Amino acid sequence: MNESVLKLLKEGMWDLATCADGEPNVVPVAFKDVTEDGKLVVGDVFLETTLNNIKASNGKIAISVYDPQNLEGYQIKGTAEYVTEGAVVDTFKAMVEKMFNGAATAKGALIIDPEKVIVTTPGADNKKVL
Repeated sequence: MNESVLKLLKEGMWDLATCADGEPNVVPVAFKDVTEDGKLVVGDVFLETTLNNIKASNGKIAISVYDPQNLEGYQIKGTAEYVTEGAVVDTFKAMVEKMFNGAATAKGALIIDPEKVIVTTPGADNKKVL
């Protein structure tokens, strides 16, 4: 992923898209990050349908990230793995508990291995695979 994609992933909101049994599902996520090695991580607070769809589709997931001001955007397709322990889960637990004053916590985290990045920005590069 290039610097523009990484910057937008770190600063923007993400929408996660999954599908199972012909029923698509998309959800916005606030608890997310990009690891040093380029993996995308998402804290699981309310991801029940997303997790069920990931199990049913061998981990397939798509992420949309965009800047509503300048319309720069990307779709990232990849494979997600769900974990319930480790440093990434501990980080999300602390983040969620602080935001919700202890009323909610992260149950785990998705670790997403990006496989394809597609430009969604309007213009000449739209649909270009990076």
